Amino acid sequence: MSTNQLSSGDLLADRRADYARMLAEGGDFAEAAELMEQALDLTPRWAAGWFRLADYAEKSGRKEAAVAALEKALALDPSDVFGAALKLALLSAADVPAAPPSRYVGQLFDDYADRFEAALVARLDYSVPERLAALLAKTPAVPPRFARACDLGCGTGLFGERIRDRVEVLEGFDLSANMLAKAGAKGIYDRLAPADLSLPAPDCGLFGPGDPEGRADLASAADVLMYLGDLTGLFGLVARLLAPQGVFAFSVEDAGRADGIGDSVVLRPSLRYAHSEAYVRTAAADAGLAVVAVEHSVIRKDAGEPVHGLLFLACRG
Repeated sequence: MSTNQLSSGDLLADRRADYARMLAEGGDFAEAAELMEQALDLTPRWAAGWFRLADYAEKSGRKEAAVAALEKALALDPSDVFGAALKLALLSAADVPAAPPSRYVGQLFDDYADRFEAALVARLDYSVPERLAALLAKTPAVPPRFARACDLGCGTGLFGERIRDRVEVLEGFDLSANMLAKAGAKGIYDRLAPADLSLPAPDCGLFGPGDPEGRADLASAADVLMYLGDLTGLFGLVARLLAPQGVFAFSVEDAGRADGIGDSVVLRPSLRYAHSEAYVRTAAADAGLAVVAVEHSVIRKDAGEPVHGLLFLACRG
């Protein structure tokens, strides 16, 4: 959610915030921060305003002021729709969360749904759905067809489109209602439902009435795991979802290749997580999933730079 879209409810405060935004767009972050402070003197309970102040303060080199503003935003909005906890971690003012706030992720993709495909495919050279489907097709351990597939974090259905002809029943799950609506409009899923992959099995949305464990012989998560830090819970959910010998196809941003230090989990300035191959293999194995294929790839661009990723296929024993 863009903080620029949110009103403080006070005309004078909004006017000062608008001037602050214009100054920031011109690169004058110190003056922008000063104007935002004036706006917040008028509306001290404006969470979006505190988050915007944190951005201007950080960019003007005032880290302590940025941290204080983020803490204020988080106190006013404990659901953390803006991801203040992630920003605090990047500023070394808090521990890295095991996962981002669910409301932050859901709102992010609700806001992004209308321009998602145009932004990713046309401008960022996003290629995970095609590459992951190709990896499934060329891996000898993977069957040519699947009785039931569960597409986790299905988004607008980009991966679903590429496996539809290999699947008898295709289910799609996503945290974002707007993304589910976009996927539904394509008519490729037999079922779509909300799910929060950061929650345990009873609450995540994958195992409702009539949704038994072990029902899928394919599960997928294309460009989803970068919105989860600790993958232990996710791999546990997938292991419960898959039938014996079922396949899990997924991608991660590559912490080891991009950063050259082999860290297990890295929170990036993009507020996405990157994972190393060693970490993924260990976490998957602990859940009873054996990696049968891995492929290094550039998965998209970010600010004009390539983002290195890893594509995995893992099988349940």
